[in-house]
Amino acid sequence: MQTRVLTGITTTGTPHLGNYVGAIRPAVAASRRADVDAFYFMADYHALIKSDNPERIERSRLEIAATWLAAGLDPDRVTFYRQSDIPEIPELTWFLTCVTAKGLLNRAHAYKASVDKNTEAGEDADAGVTAGLYMYPVLMAADILAFNAHKVPVGRDQIQHIEMARDIAQRFNHIYGREFFVLPEVQIEEQVATLPGLDGRKMSKSYDNTIPLFAGGAKHLRETIMRIVTDSRAPGEPKNPDDSALFTIYQAFASADETAAFRQSLLDGIGWGEAKQRLFERIETDVAPMREQYEALIAKPAAIEDILHEGAQKARATATPLLAELREAIGLRSMARIQPSQKAAKATPAKDSKPRFASFRDDEGQFRFRLFATDGEELLLSAPFADPKAAGMLQKRLRTLGGAAADLAADGQGARLSLDGNVVASTPAQADAAARDALLQRLRDTLDQLAAQD
Repeated sequence: MQTRVLTGITTTGTPHLGNYVGAIRPAVAASRRADVDAFYFMADYHALIKSDNPERIERSRLEIAATWLAAGLDPDRVTFYRQSDIPEIPELTWFLTCVTAKGLLNRAHAYKASVDKNTEAGEDADAGVTAGLYMYPVLMAADILAFNAHKVPVGRDQIQHIEMARDIAQRFNHIYGREFFVLPEVQIEEQVATLPGLDGRKMSKSYDNTIPLFAGGAKHLRETIMRIVTDSRAPGEPKNPDDSALFTIYQAFASADETAAFRQSLLDGIGWGEAKQRLFERIETDVAPMREQYEALIAKPAAIEDILHEGAQKARATATPLLAELREAIGLRSMARIQPSQKAAKATPAKDSKPRFASFRDDEGQFRFRLFATDGEELLLSAPFADPKAAGMLQKRLRTLGGAAADLAADGQGARLSLDGNVVASTPAQADAAARDALLQRLRDTLDQLAAQD
């Protein structure tokens, strides 16, 4: 049984050594596992949120696709595609948008950070905030749910987005009454390496301190490594490996024996210039064969295009049937099958229909549930709970105790259900007292049915 793992690849900027060590190399290694059904996609729709430069978007897509392929990603073994080649993704984004609570999106970290920054600067809270940034979590949910991925490897800053994808999927499943979507799980790689950049800080394009992976060739790679900041210790003076960016980067590429030898050289007082040369030579040993493949791919963009089109076909073989099923479920059906003599009528429940509870998370992040009768009529809405286990325990009690244990008190046009003196749920409002009384009797009968089932 394979686990479907889905990984999104940012398509802005030029890949650097930190990208390779922290993301590309471990992802390629994971894709070779027999128990993994790996989906890798280039997140070029997401890139539009960050950049409005068409040339940069176009070039980045080419460079990043070539980089991953040169680093060993096998398109015959995995599903490798561009987000923008899958029309089911924006379609699903809209389906999910229509069930996603605005309150959920208001709590997204990226949006809140923008609002907080504007507020501190005395600007309008939403100044400069695009709908793209605001809706980012829904698009990300569609990326994942279109393929019903089981696991999504992300950094800790992205955990909230996976949790939101789960909430959105649960909401859709609840509204349309079936488990259409797998609830994805976060996969955190605790041992992912983070390389220091030229100035000792984390290697990042935002710090302008990166070491390019392929760009500029071997000469540029060596020149950049020679610019790594070091201390003023002269040749012959011992250097501290544990406080050296050179050593940290070297360790990410070297074997245990090579690392031990380089550590000892630093302790023995190797000059910084010679140490940088050794670092360049060690990195070049790994990078040179990949660079050769990269340059061959870059020279033939049509070949990359063919690979991505084939990947899109594989991806759509999964997404298209799911979207057809979702269209059917939400009512976007073909009219050709409707017979002229058909009349709208309330569906008759199947003979084996049973009352059911449906759990969900509300706009405030609290856990609740509804109780439905055999014909789908809503009978009860629970109070909110901070702990999902508390909501589950209440369901269990109602199943066990039955209608006789419920203390029902009129409340406007509906009623409140109490247990042990605490209000734990309420019924929908009714037009008149007779309708309310009929609903309360049906609720008692339904609770008795649940008790009899258990």
